Amino acid sequence: MKKEKFPTNTSLLLFFLRGSKKFFILAIFFAALVSVLDLINPRIIGFTIDSVLGTEKSNLPAFALKIVNSLGDASLSGAAWLKENLFAVALVIIGVAVLSMLCRFFFRLNNVTGAETLVRRMRDTLFGHILKLPYKWHGENHTGDIIQRCTSDVEMIKMFLSEHLTSLLRIIVLIALAIFFMTSIHPLLTLVSAAFIPVIVSYSVVFHKKIGLQFRKADEQEGVVSSIAQENLTGVRVVRAFGREQYERERFETKNEEYTNLWTRLMNLFAAFFSVSDFFSYVQLITVMVYGVYLSVHGQITAGEYIAFISYNNMLTYPVRRLGRVIANMSRAGVSLDRLRYIMNSEEEKDREDAGEPDMHQDIVFDNVSYTYESSNVEVLHNIDLTIKAGTTVGILGGTGSGKSTLMYLLDRMYELPEENGRITIGGVDIADIKADHLRKNIGMVLQEPYLFSRTLSENIRIAARDKDMDEVRRAARIAALDDTIDRFGKGYDTFVGERGVTLSGGQKQRTAVAQMLIRRPPVMVFDDSLSAVDAETDAKIRAALKENIQGSTVIIIGQRITTLMNADNIVVMDKGRIAEQGTHEELLAAGGIYRKIYDLQTQQSEVSEE
Repeated sequence: MKKEKFPTNTSLLLFFLRGSKKFFILAIFFAALVSVLDLINPRIIGFTIDSVLGTEKSNLPAFALKIVNSLGDASLSGAAWLKENLFAVALVIIGVAVLSMLCRFFFRLNNVTGAETLVRRMRDTLFGHILKLPYKWHGENHTGDIIQRCTSDVEMIKMFLSEHLTSLLRIIVLIALAIFFMTSIHPLLTLVSAAFIPVIVSYSVVFHKKIGLQFRKADEQEGVVSSIAQENLTGVRVVRAFGREQYERERFETKNEEYTNLWTRLMNLFAAFFSVSDFFSYVQLITVMVYGVYLSVHGQITAGEYIAFISYNNMLTYPVRRLGRVIANMSRAGVSLDRLRYIMNSEEEKDREDAGEPDMHQDIVFDNVSYTYESSNVEVLHNIDLTIKAGTTVGILGGTGSGKSTLMYLLDRMYELPEENGRITIGGVDIADIKADHLRKNIGMVLQEPYLFSRTLSENIRIAARDKDMDEVRRAARIAALDDTIDRFGKGYDTFVGERGVTLSGGQKQRTAVAQMLIRRPPVMVFDDSLSAVDAETDAKIRAALKENIQGSTVIIIGQRITTLMNADNIVVMDKGRIAEQGTHEELLAAGGIYRKIYDLQTQQSEVSEE
């Protein structure tokens, strides 16, 4: 079993907290100071009522009583002096309140700084890690769900830490000190008040389990809804072209209704939890007030002690309720950490320790290569033996599902070839022993459905070669037969391309992708049916320009049109994952096999089109 990098949620959380931990520690420290300061004023008020305005004996701590006694002189006690100078008591209360305000300020400042630093680290780490995950992983996970994990789940963890966990120590300190001061006033009344704490914690633990299960379902369903929205927004032209608006709307509404129902059930749980919490809190408050009045009437506590006790009890009620909510919200944070831990524990694409950077201007050899997709368990390639000489042009012809694209994905290590399934070598070096970054920089691939970013045309063309100047950009566009088209745009190369190149036609996107690769001038160039959306005349123009400008590079052209492949040095015909035949255009015509049949069929179609 593969060892996980982050075996527990705690280990992942500690990893994310690097860089923000100090801010949260300071936030907790100032929160604890706030708790201490909040407990001082009720004691001062109780002392003022009983010993300054009244005649009861002071129950202040020894050090505080010493300070009070130092205020008087031989003829006047400290309490008597305070009675004549009540403003001094008011100043002390205001001073404590000001100190509490300053501590709250520094608590908020450090808490917010720590929270935003944490979020930045989490997003940066997740994004960087996802970019390094294998191509296969991205095929197995929906984009919308990944985005939802990196946004909603990150925010959930941030909220839990900044709003709940940082206040946990403050809650504990507040509870401990409140009980201490309450005990010094009346132990039995304190016992009555504290008796409700185990009850609140117990039902919080029960709700914790139920909320966690329900939140996981809601979070996963949110990922489904996000995936549908993302697919429809990026594929809006396809939806419109096939008139699927109503179908997609109903599909989205169905999943959204399921998501809404899950959240409704979750909110019902929260409503029940908060209602039960409020009920026990109010019962506790009323019980303490009634029993406290009874004790006060019978002279067991003074009026000042009663007021101080009620103040402490009110302070105790909120943190106890908050403690219950912290326990309940741990479920939601735990689910979010689980979902992020799945991403962080997914193994990154790694090179072998001895991987090198060999010269890529070498022969490419497929040696007895077979491949099966895990998801379908169907063999796509079977015993492929193929040698592509350096500097030559090879054409690959085959129907849908014949394995021609898979062959190129294996060459580029988008899919890893198991050792028992043969070898792919460049210059005699197994591609598994070549650094992936070096391999992909030297193998340029143009796919049938290229992806363009929401940037200008010039930025898209040099997206993988940002050091190139505009002369290089124009040269690449000219070879790709794109320069005339760009010149007709109002802003030329500064024309903004919409998401996924939605503002361009299929042929324009393909030619832009060709220019993207040509500006890099890699030793190996792969055109995976990348001219299928351009007309025959433009196709011929591009092929002529390529032949003139990419001398010395190994070119692999995958296509459906024989006119695109006929000038290649070697043409490989694939059928059902096997090499059916190969040779030059003339040799394959003479052989009278699959190639000849396709040639005759396409020639007849061309003649009919011309007529």
